[in-house]
Amino acid sequence: MQAMDSLDASEVQAMKNPAPAERRDTARHPKAALRVAVAGLGAIGLKVAEALDRGIPGCVLAAVSANDLSKAARRLSHLGRPVPVVALGELEPLADIVVECAPSKLLPAIAEPFLRAGKTVIVLSAGAILSHEHLIGLARQHGGQIVVPSGALLGLDAVTAAAEGEIRSVRMVTRKPVRGLAGAPYLVEHNIRIEDITEPMRVFTGTAREAAIGFPANLNVAVALSLAGIGADKTTLEIWADPSLTRNTHRIEIDSDSAAFSMSIENVPSDNPKTGRITALSVISYLRKLGAPLRVGS
Repeated sequence: MQAMDSLDASEVQAMKNPAPAERRDTARHPKAALRVAVAGLGAIGLKVAEALDRGIPGCVLAAVSANDLSKAARRLSHLGRPVPVVALGELEPLADIVVECAPSKLLPAIAEPFLRAGKTVIVLSAGAILSHEHLIGLARQHGGQIVVPSGALLGLDAVTAAAEGEIRSVRMVTRKPVRGLAGAPYLVEHNIRIEDITEPMRVFTGTAREAAIGFPANLNVAVALSLAGIGADKTTLEIWADPSLTRNTHRIEIDSDSAAFSMSIENVPSDNPKTGRITALSVISYLRKLGAPLRVGS
């Protein structure tokens, strides 16, 4: 074998910079696209499925599940490529990630198979995590991950950063149009009627954990905030029904040893008045970040 110091300059340069055919073993192979399943085809699920069909780099729509499979297939008939519409129990073998857009009671049935397989579950029914905390242990045990996207709430990056230090208090005030709160279990249980109110009415004061139980379709944002910060039992919340509003509004105040800050957002409702349009967009944004060459925000 020829010694290195006996090689001429051109031979040394050729070893440092092999011809394209010789680089095959060291070249980075492109990653396979992540297969994404959508569980639930309401206002959010349909938007996410349509975005995946249009194209999100690094992701592909692999399967969809819904309560009414025939209706779901009809709702997806306009997509550019056919997608399997299957029962919940059939999703996991078909996908690497599942986006949960279903009623909160279905979260365990959706999440458990994916977490046991070490896969990722994007959870929009964040309130249900508090009553199914075993899912976190399941993710830890099998190397899976539960992702709660920002959804209708801005500033979660700032809250998670502040939580690396000491957060002293988190307070949230939510104001919603009457139809966005009507029928909530807490209102029914306490015989609180809001259908005919003519001025803003405070209907709840308590913790994020209590709100998640009393308003399961409305306050996933409060639970996401509590998970990012100081927990569901220390995050305090007021809920107002306001007949003058057309948008869901949230104001958050944080006091910590690193910063004191407040945030306000007005969310345009989706086809479902209990959910803002930005919720679906936050899921799409998360999926787009997975394969992005530049990622902004944690």
